[in-house]
Amino acid sequence: MADSQFDIVIFGATSFVGEILTGYMHKTLADNGDVKWAIAGRSEAKLQEVKEKHGAQNVPHIIADANNEQQLRDMVNQARVIVSTVGPYALYGEPLVKVCVETGTDYCDLTGEVQWYKRMVDKYESQAKQSGARIVHCSGFDSLPSDLGVYFTQQQAQQAFGETCQQIDMRVARLKGGASGGTFASMINIAKEAAKDPALRKELQNPYSICPPDHGFKTRQHNVGGAEFDKNIDGWIGPFVMAAVNTRVVHRSNALQDNAYGQNFKYSEAMMMGKGKKGEKRAKSMGRMLKWFMILAAIAPTRWLLEKFIPQPGEGPTPKEQEEGMFDMRFFGQTVSGKRIVTKVVGDRDPGYGSTAKMLGQAALCLASIDKEAKVGGFWTPASIYQDGLIERLQKYSGLTFEVLEP
Repeated sequence: MADSQFDIVIFGATSFVGEILTGYMHKTLADNGDVKWAIAGRSEAKLQEVKEKHGAQNVPHIIADANNEQQLRDMVNQARVIVSTVGPYALYGEPLVKVCVETGTDYCDLTGEVQWYKRMVDKYESQAKQSGARIVHCSGFDSLPSDLGVYFTQQQAQQAFGETCQQIDMRVARLKGGASGGTFASMINIAKEAAKDPALRKELQNPYSICPPDHGFKTRQHNVGGAEFDKNIDGWIGPFVMAAVNTRVVHRSNALQDNAYGQNFKYSEAMMMGKGKKGEKRAKSMGRMLKWFMILAAIAPTRWLLEKFIPQPGEGPTPKEQEEGMFDMRFFGQTVSGKRIVTKVVGDRDPGYGSTAKMLGQAALCLASIDKEAKVGGFWTPASIYQDGLIERLQKYSGLTFEVLEP
């Protein structure tokens, strides 16, 4: 690993988010000769197009196909950290994870596919611990803001009160960005898998599904599945589509940090829908919309119809939409003794692409800087491995802010 030619290789640089990430890394690292990086993908012509578009002709590139294990191995052997943007990961992601684990190469991605996450942990974690590979899924909008937001809130509560929060409720105050073809593809694939597999449907209901086997958590978790009145905001909330993965990542983070948030820690996520009758109506509409989308996605004929009308993988928001997008997430925490803390995490680009690319790039740089003895091989979460180092990077280079609102 010390002799690796590149510190970071971006695999899938010709994908929608991969191209944005390539442009961001070229701009960020233009004056930093200490970091050696490259891009990779299966098409020589498309890689050249990406390089020309961003004025990055001097950035090396590697030819590698997601289904060609030898090409993946040749690529991985040249890198300290692999960043993958090739999804849906349940369809295309395993061969690269397998090769990284076998070679002891660090890896991060932006998956939000919790069922695939669990499969990878169950299948490869033991080997990753032996080889020294640090695998960090969910290093984009899924689930960095949630996971690091909880970590930040707990750190601030400990400093202010001398105790952590027994319960934290994340509420999305604002979310602005173009529709994501990749996200829709992942959601449809999850619905398709769940429709065929009763065991998977049961697993998806388990808030601790990706925690280590010996986690010992038994506290009942609340899932916001429809319209609810929330005392935190004195208004209405509705379901947040990313909660199914974010909440599970947060609970795994708690377990991997030796129950730093407590054995009985509770966590929920939802979207703020507003006050009064108008807020209630919006919350109910959101609940119905998500429910029917998953029902229609699970049935073959209606799934085919849905796929005709939603954005396709590789399609996403325009540069203008990315620039004008943003997200604002609030964290309402309460300690065992009843003390209250409120924090927020804000991003300055659309969450799924513009902001995710910047988060993922800094996550990779952070991972490359973490000593192998300090954080050994295994499947880590963002909060359990990146911690304060990435929060500092995100605020300095990625347009994110972490702030305490109360007390």
